[in-house]
Amino acid sequence: MPGLIAPSNYSQEPPRHPILQINSREPFNAEPPRSALISSYVTPVDFFYKRNHGPIPKVDDIENYCILIRGLFENPKDLFMRDIRMLPKYNITATLQCAGNRRTAMSKARMVKGVGWDVAAIGNAVWGGAKLADVLELVGIPKLTSVTNSGGKHVEFVSIDRCKEENGGPYKASIPLSQATNPEADVLLAYEMNGEPLNRDHGYPLRVVVPGVIGARSVKWLDAINIIAEECQGFFMQKDYKMFPPSVNWDNINWNTRRPLMDFPVQCVICSLEDVNVLKPGKVKISGYAASGGGRGIERVDVSVDGGKNWVEAFRYQKTGIPYIADHPSNDKWAWVLFEVMVDIPHSIQIVAKAVDSAANVQPENVETIWNLRGVLNTSWHRVDVRVGHSNM
Repeated sequence: MPGLIAPSNYSQEPPRHPILQINSREPFNAEPPRSALISSYVTPVDFFYKRNHGPIPKVDDIENYCILIRGLFENPKDLFMRDIRMLPKYNITATLQCAGNRRTAMSKARMVKGVGWDVAAIGNAVWGGAKLADVLELVGIPKLTSVTNSGGKHVEFVSIDRCKEENGGPYKASIPLSQATNPEADVLLAYEMNGEPLNRDHGYPLRVVVPGVIGARSVKWLDAINIIAEECQGFFMQKDYKMFPPSVNWDNINWNTRRPLMDFPVQCVICSLEDVNVLKPGKVKISGYAASGGGRGIERVDVSVDGGKNWVEAFRYQKTGIPYIADHPSNDKWAWVLFEVMVDIPHSIQIVAKAVDSAANVQPENVETIWNLRGVLNTSWHRVDVRVGHSNM
């Protein structure tokens, strides 16, 4: 691709913030400390988790950079950045979450395969760019189209990124055409993050952002868009990011029996405490994040200080001090919700948090019931242990 280069090694990696907890260096995968996530509603770019599959691409000629739009429609076209920037710009606040978030906790039940994420493979940002529905209309595909005249039903995003899982080929993923052409789905071709140009780790110069869907579908370093008849046949759609029952192992797995993961389920995590804590007895503020996919709001966050026998409801907000109301038009529907509640800790206890979304979906109580060999979508109740004793806090 003119203007965009995929390095063959890791000698040209960008700098990263020292606060990040590194899960792998080559490729670079890292997350912030959980406490950093609740310092602000919008996650600073430096603290936003980094998920990569190979060396970070780089731009050597932004004027010549363009994306190829091809496939089952009548007007194939090359779009340059200036073409995309001429379209109406939208700023969408959306949470991206790796499907492997909280994988380390799932691995404690039984061993799983994948990057060892704690609870911070998630972040909330303001993404700026053109709606994909407007881009596709520019090449002759009307809004709210489910199938083109030539039989196109899916939109495939292809990165310049090179992955060992694709035998050195590009990372790619797809979404249904009906979602891509729906302006209300807010799928973006984003060139900004939190009001600044994307940095290299997050997809400079152009990436896809698919709100409410696992991060694996928000392809970075965009190279091409293909209109295709079937969903993408790439590794990360067909041989990964699928959820199997606990009975399936690497000896009996059949990838064709499960569909690729898309919307992420309701999720809730305590960020103000670590997994094991020593605190003085008394009042303690419990705070964290909750999110649900598909644009569903957070109806409730419940916190228990006796392992789940009794519960209190936490205060939820997106704007500091202003109560959040699920699915209210004034809220950011694709974004997480922060929560907090004061609890009394008289003795050693287990604190538990769970969320309920606006469709009444609730997190499962135990990780064992949702265990899967890839360790994806661990949305079980989040638990932290507190031992009362001497503490400097």
